[in-house]
Amino acid sequence: MCYNKCSVKSEHGMAMADESAKAVRGSRSGRPVMVLLDLLGRRWTLRVMWELRDGPMTFRALQAACDEVSPTALNARLKDLRAARLVATGENGYALTDAGRDLGARLASLDAWATTWRAGLDNGAVE
Repeated sequence: MCYNKCSVKSEHGMAMADESAKAVRGSRSGRPVMVLLDLLGRRWTLRVMWELRDGPMTFRALQAACDEVSPTALNARLKDLRAARLVATGENGYALTDAGRDLGARLASLDAWATTWRAGLDNGAVE
């Protein structure tokens, strides 16, 4: 399967899969996994999702939970996460959507793997 089938450039010169795709830093393919990894790699994204794992939070509570992240940075991440439909706003503040909770559960598996991997590094285990 060719992922570059309809490759076009955005106005900023970033590669996109087709005219309806959004530009993704570091990806010429526009594959969904690359879009997700780009989003998750942005500063504060994973921390915001982590803090919302137990339920809704107001902007100020979320800012405090994220070690006093600047309002500008927090607004940018929340905007990104809302656009990706991983976070929504409601009467109690910001909360993970069903998709956001599903992603969080999948990341928990990755966290378990990373813990085992790190322990192997710390113990000098080499395969």
